[in-house]
Amino acid sequence: MRVLFLTSWYPSPENRYDGVFVREHAKAVRASGDDVVVLHVPGISGLRRGLWRMEEEADPKLSEGIPTYHVRHRSVSVPGSRRLSFWISYGLYVWSVIEAFRRLRGRGFQADIIHAHVYTAAVPAVVIGRLFRLPVVATEHSTGFPRRTLDSGSARRARFAYRRVARVLPVCVYLQRAIEAYGIRATYEVVPNAVDPAQFFPADRKIRGNPQRLIFVGALEPTHHKGFPTLLEALDRLLERRRDWHLDVVGDGTLRPEYERRVAASSLAPFIDIHGPKPKREVAEMMRASDVFVLPSRFENLPCVVIEAMASGLPIVSTTVGGIPEMVSDRDGILVPPEDPAALADALDRVLSNAEPFDGADISARATARYGLAAVGSQLQAIYSSVVSASRGEPSEARSVPTQL
Repeated sequence: MRVLFLTSWYPSPENRYDGVFVREHAKAVRASGDDVVVLHVPGISGLRRGLWRMEEEADPKLSEGIPTYHVRHRSVSVPGSRRLSFWISYGLYVWSVIEAFRRLRGRGFQADIIHAHVYTAAVPAVVIGRLFRLPVVATEHSTGFPRRTLDSGSARRARFAYRRVARVLPVCVYLQRAIEAYGIRATYEVVPNAVDPAQFFPADRKIRGNPQRLIFVGALEPTHHKGFPTLLEALDRLLERRRDWHLDVVGDGTLRPEYERRVAASSLAPFIDIHGPKPKREVAEMMRASDVFVLPSRFENLPCVVIEAMASGLPIVSTTVGGIPEMVSDRDGILVPPEDPAALADALDRVLSNAEPFDGADISARATARYGLAAVGSQLQAIYSSVVSASRGEPSEARSVPTQL
């Protein structure tokens, strides 16, 4: 099977961490034995010459061996008319994606199916599918649906695309329900985010040291998406009870300097290191050296870092938001309400005091069985086979996995 990923989010030289979860899906497809090519279409860029441009990714650390192309187009401004400016620019966006697809075909890549990622990319994917008689499936990752932040135009485009694709693949049941709440009727199947077990796996021999190591991985930005202020408040409370812990913070964002100053000026300074962003290989090494993973998110769908921490054998302390309760059972960790520093401090205290209920090898085995590249790749391959066979009027032997996790 030859699969074209058409995605709005993907790692690029401008943003090396954007859409890393889409790349993990591409790796899962490759692990299943299918050929995959990625066409990254982020939308309007600062292109100054020409109407559009397609560039092949030359950095092997970004492509990870998967042929990847970035498509950028110009924006058009019509004086006195924002509406007309938008629609001309949007038409140029769709046209540039079609032309990029034609160029790939001219280079010999004949796709059997298009897999769009995020509704914004699903619109041109549907157009290409109609023009070239190819089936289309679409994965959704956006928190815009559960947060109800889509404007009316975005909601219309999402309905247009998702009513016309063969399958909509939200990453969790929670997200599926949020999409349906916009009145979008489609054929749904949950396909979760994926983890590479060759990168994320437990340490051979786990011995808890003193201090015990906590690790937080997430963006430090103004929406407080990952709940870092709540974590700092919880750690202030934890510090009153015990001092046998140390937190490693991995992440970047516009608020990182402010948090660094805040921590440095507080009693937490000896207990927290803010490291900045790290590549996945280094994050995996840090997780193997840690004892507990903490992520007090305010909103989520299915965070990859939780899957990666579970694959690393870490007990999870997180929140009851989004798809996290679909991932983390009582055997995997403790979940608390969001923005509740007292409950978060209690949960951290419990895990630090008694880790016996959380068997790292079992946590890792369960995570790999559900979210490993092989598992997710197999599920996607079954979906592709079913959809392609149906589009060709052929009987399909492939059976898809039920929506419920």
